[in-house]
Amino acid sequence: MSAADGFLAANRYFGQCCKIVVGGSSPEIAVVGAGITGLAVARELTARGRRVVVLERSGIAAGASGVQPGGVRQQWGTRVACRLARESVAFWRDAAERLGSPQPLELRRSGYLFVARGPATLGRLERNVRLQNEEGVPSRIVSPAEAAELVPGLEEDGIAGGAWCEEDGYFDRPQAVVEAFARGLEIRLCTAEQLTPLDGGWRVESSTGRLDVDTVVVASGVDAVGLLGPLGVDLPISAEDRYLFLSPPERERLLEPLVVAPELGFAAKQLADGRVLASDLTAAGDEAEVRAHARPRIRAAVEALLPRLLYVSYALLVRGTYDVTPDHQPILGPADGLPGLYVAAGFSGHGFMIAPAVARIIADAVEQSRDETLDVLDLARFAEGRAVPEPQLV
Repeated sequence: MSAADGFLAANRYFGQCCKIVVGGSSPEIAVVGAGITGLAVARELTARGRRVVVLERSGIAAGASGVQPGGVRQQWGTRVACRLARESVAFWRDAAERLGSPQPLELRRSGYLFVARGPATLGRLERNVRLQNEEGVPSRIVSPAEAAELVPGLEEDGIAGGAWCEEDGYFDRPQAVVEAFARGLEIRLCTAEQLTPLDGGWRVESSTGRLDVDTVVVASGVDAVGLLGPLGVDLPISAEDRYLFLSPPERERLLEPLVVAPELGFAAKQLADGRVLASDLTAAGDEAEVRAHARPRIRAAVEALLPRLLYVSYALLVRGTYDVTPDHQPILGPADGLPGLYVAAGFSGHGFMIAPAVARIIADAVEQSRDETLDVLDLARFAEGRAVPEPQLV
């Protein structure tokens, strides 16, 4: 079993959550991709009475949605990201009830602390907090002493302060959350190979046959580039490897909030089952290189910031992929000049956090109601010099 397989097995609930079929009824909307975004969009459209099928080549959350730690935060550096997060967190607070899940789904409000070690980073955090507060996010700047109170064991010497939001948190079993979105949906296991415009609709050529629908929503991450390229839709999305280190379960509670130290390229969190998650945010290259170089960087960050984690062993390395855009914001909305074709891709690592809001916005667009978010996160922003760089990345 690979490291990623082990991580998925530890988080996955296998249940009768959806109808996985080869054939099926005659849908009016095809959603390509069964990650969190595609499933959320399909669920929202189905709830509005539309006939929807999800086309997925591998399985539920087989891509980026299956290898992520379930974090949900509202601390962002752009208005559009804060607004998507605020709307989504209202959904996440009642996720189990909203999704009708037989499994417990709890947003654990452990808090996120962004630590600044120097004045430049603290200044950036202060600017972000002002913007967040204007958008209704209850974040605040904290002193080194208060940061140490919020995170017992944090070394306050050497830090200039931090940004804190107690409403931020995580789902301990994010795979179960993704699968809950799939409950009741029709999911066809096939590879969408080609899209062809028809008079008033679309033809989807797949590995299992042909499907004619009125509308297509492409939510397949990096794979959206190859699917839409032949139609003249040039998506500036690239794959970026990301790595997580996880420990075996620790009996002692060592760390409650999620701590991010941008200057150290470090993030850490202890999950509800005791496992400690740590990340070298600068890690790049193949797994062997990451194993050789990231662990020492994590140890150095731990020694400087969270010495109580020094004796934690990070036995499991999990590799995942971000679908990244130049400004680290998603591409959302209709494809220009191609009626009935919609894109929701390029989430740059925060698709899980904002999926409920994105689902509502894309469903509105399909029903010809344009949310103002689409005027900010449309594909044309890159060609027109309207990129919205997100400074608060993890």
